[in-house]
Amino acid sequence: MTTVANGPTDATALDESAVDRSERSAAPGGLAETNARRTLGLVVLLGLLAAIFLLSIAVGTKYIPLGEVWNGLFAYDDSNNAVIIRELRVPRTVLGLIVGIALGVSGALIQAMTRNPLADPGILGVNAGAAFFVALAVGLLGFTGIWSYIWFAFIGAVLATVAVYVLGSMGRAGATPIRLTLAGIALAAVLGGITSGMLLLNPEAFDKMRFWGAGSLAGRGLDISFAIAPFVIAGLILAIVIARPLNAIALGDDLAQSLGAKVKHTRAIGVVAVTLLAGAATAAAGPIGFVGLMIPHMVRWFVGPDQRWILLYTVAAAPCLLLLSDIVGRIVIRPGELQVGIVTAFVGAPVLILLVRRKKVSGL
Repeated sequence: MTTVANGPTDATALDESAVDRSERSAAPGGLAETNARRTLGLVVLLGLLAAIFLLSIAVGTKYIPLGEVWNGLFAYDDSNNAVIIRELRVPRTVLGLIVGIALGVSGALIQAMTRNPLADPGILGVNAGAAFFVALAVGLLGFTGIWSYIWFAFIGAVLATVAVYVLGSMGRAGATPIRLTLAGIALAAVLGGITSGMLLLNPEAFDKMRFWGAGSLAGRGLDISFAIAPFVIAGLILAIVIARPLNAIALGDDLAQSLGAKVKHTRAIGVVAVTLLAGAATAAAGPIGFVGLMIPHMVRWFVGPDQRWILLYTVAAAPCLLLLSDIVGRIVIRPGELQVGIVTAFVGAPVLILLVRRKKVSGL
């Protein structure tokens, strides 16, 4: 009978051996060649993100040539286009970048912690919890500044996360992926209905939150990005800290614990990270769904089960999706505008149906 020693070294060895075995079986060229391809893919993805960033500044009700975008960004100019770039397009695009990263990484963390490939902050009720508490702050307490209601968003996010896990854990089966998904959808529906009722009963609060409630990047200044950036950075740091242990947890709680992985400790850090990321993103842009579901899931198809690479790719890919959705929203009903949360829902709902109907969902 083989004795397994407990300790961080064993958990790390388990993590690396499990990931390396899957990579070697999937890549005849070996781990070095696989990582080289991953690195090249990440560089290409970052280049795509830079191009979409510039496109987001150029495209809108009024198209601004890329040459003028460059001048508006790096040269002083008081022309009308330069004012549009500096005062409207840049703040909106920067916020989309930050919110996209926050939503994508929070979705990747939730999928890894629950081993549920269909999980994201929206489906598990995190966004709905944050939105509900923001509605309480605005509608009942009269708070209107982000520094006032961002704390309510954080409280709502963590309470919703805990509530979904408790509801999904009831019964003999425990917290299975399907049970967690159903509990999250149910909680989100209940909280969404209560939030809508509160806003309808308070016309002033409804007017303040109607664009926020649909999920929008419009009308936000750079001060909003500066307000949420520290929380998003803190959440990203925590995500990096637990990226390696999450690989061990993917093999199952019992096996990970037997080899020294601190499962509860890792999940606790993950909950804090998700709360910071999803709470900050929801407070700034409203409840935007499906970004945290689609991106980590698709990224996993390309980079495999290693959470370190999944997080890296998600940081680059999630803002690409959100900014592209925002661009589509600006031009699809021009001169009007469709909120980015509505666009991501149009894209994400069919993707969710396809993922559910797949015979083999990508493993975690």
